[in-house]
Amino acid sequence: MPPDLQSGGPLGDGFTDKDSQQMIVRALRLLGVVTLIAVPLVWWKLGWQTATLLFTGAAISGSGLWEWLRLMTALMERMEVAGPEAPTPRPMGGVLVGFFLRLGLAMAVLYGSLKFLDGPVYALAAGLGLGVCSLTFEAVRLVKAWTV
Repeated sequence: MPPDLQSGGPLGDGFTDKDSQQMIVRALRLLGVVTLIAVPLVWWKLGWQTATLLFTGAAISGSGLWEWLRLMTALMERMEVAGPEAPTPRPMGGVLVGFFLRLGLAMAVLYGSLKFLDGPVYALAAGLGLGVCSLTFEAVRLVKAWTV
């Protein structure tokens, strides 16, 4: 670990697993709000196929963020120092199976939406990018709160 993080530098002073979980939950909330605003506007302007592709991309992105949160939480439970009375962490097998099932389902939904909806691929990519943008926005907010 870099020395500035060990000594409580700008990012290492109080960052906990709970902070990272809350950041992902806020990013999911932001993704939901932006999607609820964007889908009707896109439907009105560009048609239902484009709006459906945008919604599909945003849903896949949101499910990816949710699965990442579950995976991260399960890993952190296992990495924490456990005392004799600490609860047993949930098995990783179920979390990993869910992660890979969601990945396979996301691939099937991507394929199906591209095959059967005659909308632009850009709408699907924009929906997928909404998750990245919302997570980046929340990360920048978090860094700004620490440096100001």
